[in-house]
Amino acid sequence: MLNPNLDEIQLSKDDYERYSRHLILPEVGVEGQKRLKAASVLCIGTGGLGSPLLLYLAAAGIGRIGILDFDIVDTSNLQRQVIHSTSWVGKPKIESAKDRILEINPYCQIDLHPTRLSAENALEILKPYDIIVDGTDNFPTRYLVNDACVLLNKPNVYGSIFRFEGQATVFNYEGGPNYRDLYPEPPPPGCISTGAPSPRV
Repeated sequence: MLNPNLDEIQLSKDDYERYSRHLILPEVGVEGQKRLKAASVLCIGTGGLGSPLLLYLAAAGIGRIGILDFDIVDTSNLQRQVIHSTSWVGKPKIESAKDRILEINPYCQIDLHPTRLSAENALEILKPYDIIVDGTDNFPTRYLVNDACVLLNKPNVYGSIFRFEGQATVFNYEGGPNYRDLYPEPPPPGCISTGAPSPRV
């Protein structure tokens, strides 16, 4: 619903109070906040990239947020995966993320996908969402997300980080280039750390 019928979207009294700082910004205003409320975003991964992103999506008022992750919270995650807390160690990351999101904004619709993304399920999982966010840390999934977004004609918000280096961009937006246009094939195994940004060109 990137171009929703805004007449069908209503802001409640709580919305006006909660998003008052948005509403006074000319670049957002009531129309912009309605668009945020109508939007749906799937975040693939709740790690170092997905964690802060999910917090801000919820705070901004995105109406529907999908979360895909199959991992559990580990103590070593806590210094960078800021959506999780000590009480959730040993428990599923998606449940931890949902709990934190609803503390920030109880009006978000949260969809949980406790699975590994694969060629068999990618199209079905990605299809209902307006925007896909790739917060993964491995090349096979990165290429799978890209290819599914191309097939479904959905924007692919991409980010990667390694130590003190990071990259962020949007692929496949309104006919623009996709990830394979920049990096046609994955690097050879062992060439680059799995969590690293893609090789420079």
